[in-house]
Amino acid sequence: MDKWSPWNDLDPNMKKNLEGTDGTVGARATWEGNEGVGSGEQRIDELVPGKMIRTHLTFKEPFTNEADASIELDAAGDSTRVTWAMFGENGFWSKVICTFMDMDAMIGKDFEKGLGRLKEQAEKAHGEAPSYQITTVERPAMLYLGKREVVKWADMKAFYGKHFGEGMAALGKAGVAPAGAPSGVFFVWNVQDQTADMIAGIPVAIADKSKLKGLEVYEAPASKALMIDYTGGYNSMAAPHEAMDAYMKTNNLELNTNVIEEYITGPGSEPDSTKWHTTVLYYIK
Repeated sequence: MDKWSPWNDLDPNMKKNLEGTDGTVGARATWEGNEGVGSGEQRIDELVPGKMIRTHLTFKEPFTNEADASIELDAAGDSTRVTWAMFGENGFWSKVICTFMDMDAMIGKDFEKGLGRLKEQAEKAHGEAPSYQITTVERPAMLYLGKREVVKWADMKAFYGKHFGEGMAALGKAGVAPAGAPSGVFFVWNVQDQTADMIAGIPVAIADKSKLKGLEVYEAPASKALMIDYTGGYNSMAAPHEAMDAYMKTNNLELNTNVIEEYITGPGSEPDSTKWHTTVLYYIK
């Protein structure tokens, strides 16, 4: 569980200890960290291999409480459905807290993040490469408001934040509505230098070109494109691109200028990275 726990992110320096034999009834794990994780312990109380594990949690800081948790496994053909739950009786202070706070909203996103990581790690451990449905679409010519630059991979997050914000502000000032989701428009992806020749752009309809005088705009050509609808975090984005590369090689296709990622949903609107939706487009000749 420690390999996919969502709470490790809150304190990378958390002190952890295991007493007993891991994976057996009676084993007890303790933790002590910053204000984000507090301190406490988790004990395995019941274990049915391949079916279920039930644990007892004792929270010590930042508040004291106890609860039970379970992880249940249900075989579903060539996969397994995992259900993770926490339950127990509320003491006086817990009832007071729950009166003012939605506990599902508080920890539900953490459970979803943890299960998403477990899924990724299980698939990787079993050598199961994710499969993607690749469709061919016709893309109209599209303007992208933004500056083309060669960006280091390590600086891309800041690059996106800066230029998406500036682009939306410029469109608002010009009285132009975006024609789609904020996008990464790529010309060259340099693995050796770990850089990308790209634009962090806001798509704009061709009809609005005259309203954007004085602004840096790139016109992506009308083109056929291969498309993958990808759901998941950005750290796993290599997988759909690898699927595209393999598909193009198999079908003897050539790239036509651009690769585009459209960020339909992301951290600004959805805290759970396993639900982020990105449309990946490869323009082809």
